[in-house]
Amino acid sequence: MEPLSIDLTDREWPFEYTDHDRRIARAIVFDDEGYLYFVRVNRDDEFGKAVLIETSGGGAEEGEDLQEAIRRELKEELGADTEIICPIGVVRDYYNLIHRHNLNYYFLCRVLSFGDKHMTSDEKERFHLSTLKLTAEAAKAEYEKNRNSRLGRLIANRELPILERAEILMRERKEMADVPDTDRRR
Repeated sequence: MEPLSIDLTDREWPFEYTDHDRRIARAIVFDDEGYLYFVRVNRDDEFGKAVLIETSGGGAEEGEDLQEAIRRELKEELGADTEIICPIGVVRDYYNLIHRHNLNYYFLCRVLSFGDKHMTSDEKERFHLSTLKLTAEAAKAEYEKNRNSRLGRLIANRELPILERAEILMRERKEMADVPDTDRRR
């Protein structure tokens, strides 16, 4: 299946100009029981006061490839060591309020183990990140509930199509695992 490629416009704040791009690695993280892991963000900043759901991830550092970035981010925010299954796609969107063009590269990742989180001070003190373990349906309901804020709408528009594609990929992966080896070779 071809990875998604989505271009979105920020209709929440007026466009003035864009002065920087940010390369961001994000993941839909799942466990062997089919649960998904997200972060709860509790923020009060230039975007307003909001409590939101978001995929785990963040900006790729200078010289860091996207796979290195997603492994680092998942360790920091979720305390998770993961296996990268496949790319899901890229969503290009804008945060007009801060003049930023976001290049969000999404991966489907399976949890191998959980350990200590290594969050930055901003993640702990400014965004108050916490882990959410949800079914796909519960995650969709959270995104929909968060559409009551401007930032919540931007995030839901970006992440719901990715979540839906991830569900298809996980279902296909499970179906392949259920097929005996001899049948797969035919």
